[in-house]
Amino acid sequence: MATCRLSLVPAGKMYPLRWFLEKPTKNDLRSRHWGVLWRQFGRRITSGTRGSGTQVVHGMRFSKSLFDFFRDLAQHNDREWFQANKARYEEDVRGPLMTFVEHFAADLEKISPRFVADPKPVGGSLFRIHRDVRFSNDKRPYKTWAALQFRHEQGRDVHAPGFYLHLEPDRVFAGAGLWHPDREALRKIREAIVDRPDDWRAAARDRAFRRRFAFGGDSLVRSPKGFPADHPHAEDLRRKDFIAVANFTEADACSPRFRSQYASTCRSSTPFMRFLTAAVDLPW
Repeated sequence: MATCRLSLVPAGKMYPLRWFLEKPTKNDLRSRHWGVLWRQFGRRITSGTRGSGTQVVHGMRFSKSLFDFFRDLAQHNDREWFQANKARYEEDVRGPLMTFVEHFAADLEKISPRFVADPKPVGGSLFRIHRDVRFSNDKRPYKTWAALQFRHEQGRDVHAPGFYLHLEPDRVFAGAGLWHPDREALRKIREAIVDRPDDWRAAARDRAFRRRFAFGGDSLVRSPKGFPADHPHAEDLRRKDFIAVANFTEADACSPRFRSQYASTCRSSTPFMRFLTAAVDLPW
């Protein structure tokens, strides 16, 4: 098993890496320093080949262990199993995701300084794993996928475009745009398409964008009230979601090049995202 030494633990003592990733008990040595250790070291650890004794520190990709965790969770989606495997979740899923967010911040800044990669463990870019089951007949407590969102800096207060990353066994994709915008944001986008049809055509039909992305989401059967049914972009005016999706594979996500691939994919959506951001009166 791999070991490490940090200045916050007694000199001459070596500990397994998993020791730092498991939350301490009340009288445990870790209880005094666990938060510092985790911030400085634990979040940057992702597992290598399980059982090999190797640990890989990186911020560019994810490991097969992330997808293995969710495959197992899908078979045992209950609190007892999750608590027994929480260390796996922290080591194989949450830790690598938080590290990815930290590293991706520099890439996102180059795309637009108005979007945020927030590594806070709660309320940041990482989606929580717990499902909201209050109004659902499906009472399974946990999501069987992980996701990151990179919102506009004003996205907490208004419906704004954003970037998205979804990681699920056999289903990995990037998203860009607005999913289920509220009525006001939807009206503004449709009006922007009518008022600036050439700009919309250039954004939505941009070669680099269309080479990587495909439109998704729901649409109306008929043109929305107040908008011409014979408009050249009538199909787009019927959209209820202004979202585009680019697919990856698990192998892509586990590649050392994944962060740069994801950043390049997000960058290719710039014309589309810039149009949507301006349409809802936000700065790009």
